[in-house]
Amino acid sequence: MRLRSKTTVSRQIKAHHPINCVKLAPMKTLLSFLPFKPLGFVYMLFFTGLATGVYADENADRQKLEQVKRSIAALKAELEATKSNRDQMLKTLEASESAIGSLSKKADALKAELQEQQKSLDELRDERTQLLRKKASQQAHVGQHINAAYRLGQQSSLRLLLNQQDPATVARNLKYYDYMINARANQIQDFNNTIERINLLEPEIAFKTTKLAQHHRQLETQQAHLVSAQKKRQSTLNRLNASIHSSDSELKHMLADRSRLEEILSQVTAWLDDIKVPATGQFSSLKGTLPWPTDGQVVKHFGASRVTNKIAWQGMLIRSHEGAPVAAISHGRIIFSDYLRGHGLLIIVDHGDGYMSLYAHNHALFKELGEWVDAGDVIASVGNSGGQQQSALYFELRYRGQPTNPKKWFRPA
Repeated sequence: MRLRSKTTVSRQIKAHHPINCVKLAPMKTLLSFLPFKPLGFVYMLFFTGLATGVYADENADRQKLEQVKRSIAALKAELEATKSNRDQMLKTLEASESAIGSLSKKADALKAELQEQQKSLDELRDERTQLLRKKASQQAHVGQHINAAYRLGQQSSLRLLLNQQDPATVARNLKYYDYMINARANQIQDFNNTIERINLLEPEIAFKTTKLAQHHRQLETQQAHLVSAQKKRQSTLNRLNASIHSSDSELKHMLADRSRLEEILSQVTAWLDDIKVPATGQFSSLKGTLPWPTDGQVVKHFGASRVTNKIAWQGMLIRSHEGAPVAAISHGRIIFSDYLRGHGLLIIVDHGDGYMSLYAHNHALFKELGEWVDAGDVIASVGNSGGQQQSALYFELRYRGQPTNPKKWFRPA
């Protein structure tokens, strides 16, 4: 069963909230003195007040989310403050990978727009081709009608009437004459309409062709910037890898990354406590039926050792190609959508009932803090942000803040 959105639940809560019952009591008393029972009027007042309250709640939520965004930015700055040359390189890496994500998102949007524009242009050109063929055919028909009119000697219906003796012949010739006149007029009108449409299509095709060329140039510029950002990322990544001298050094950095994630989760859940996904008791019933977040091969399993058996994987790493869609596993609300050191472009979904899902090392993020998502909604794309060498999705499932084995929750692959 799909979790209910906060708006839906808030409506039900407000309808039965004691404070609201007190507010409605005077209205009920007033209506009791009326000589009739205006039920529709009662419903109108009730639902108008309810809607006003819901809008007020949603506006308060938006203001709260803006405050949380600012708080997250401040917390990230504190957690990722430059303390060493490596920290500076990590900030450079974040800037490069964030730019890559943003540029890739814009490039994908431009590609989709180009496809739509090209499709529209092709349809216009096809229409023009068909109209030109129709024009040639209509020209022939108009010519035939002109010849037929000439053969009739452009005789009026009065002359046809006076020149005939047999009434049946007169009627037949008059009918044929009218048919010829009407057919000729219709053919000429159709021919004119075709020419008019062709004349309208020509400037439209020219405009779309120019616009398409402009967007192609924009895409080429975006792709050039993307290549530059990727080169900068690789250069920074090479220097970072060279700075790791031992497994102890690698372990230290991984523990610091994990500590930052724990701090972010702790603070964000506290900040969003009053607008979190309502508990329904439904998520736990989905165990063994959840869809996988992306297609690919699991190369690191939950609990597997990392860095010479000193720490373990708290989630799973799913190898996939860059740009592959990352989908939400269930209904919920986005509580984090940003770059986090060690995890790259990270998105976190709160599913209610104490459950959260984390999607890290993405190439681009498609959802913002506070947005609602359903199972299967594309929220990101697979990448290698966070200093990874290969494209893969790192996925975690948490219950009350503690990582749990996600494989048990997914439907059989």
